[in-house]
Amino acid sequence: MEIKLLEKENTPENVIQHCKAVCKKAMKIAANFDNADKDLIRKGALLHDIGRSRTHGITHAIVGVEIASKYGCTADVLNIIERHIGAGITAEEAVKLGLPEKSYIPQTLEEKIVAHADNLISGTREVDVDFVIEKWQRTIEDSADNIERLKKLDDELIKAFEE
Repeated sequence: MEIKLLEKENTPENVIQHCKAVCKKAMKIAANFDNADKDLIRKGALLHDIGRSRTHGITHAIVGVEIASKYGCTADVLNIIERHIGAGITAEEAVKLGLPEKSYIPQTLEEKIVAHADNLISGTREVDVDFVIEKWQRTIEDSADNIERLKKLDDELIKAFEE
């Protein structure tokens, strides 16, 4: 059903393929957590970029919530869509970026898993956290706080399960 929604909204094919890759990575991460709602993660991962059917700017998360709302998506799916950008955005950062003033930091385990899976997929290719750090250092002004949040997510979701 989620793929059908993406198609109905004329989401570009490369974005649909990206969403599928993020879903696959998210399910891999979720496998380490007995308490993770896998169905919610699957839905959120597949729909996280539905806003890219309208814009590729930072507002795609807000637009995505508007689109998914009209299809009756649950609040927990909407929260995943809204909070998936990077490792989260603080209310102060949101204002600087032109977003409504509120926190976009992932709160639940499911939100964190989808956000981090999205970080670890570049297009449809799996990348490591060092790749993401280098990219953010090049592309995000004052990236230190974002990188700290990224590392924290990686420690919580990935490193804790590596041997």
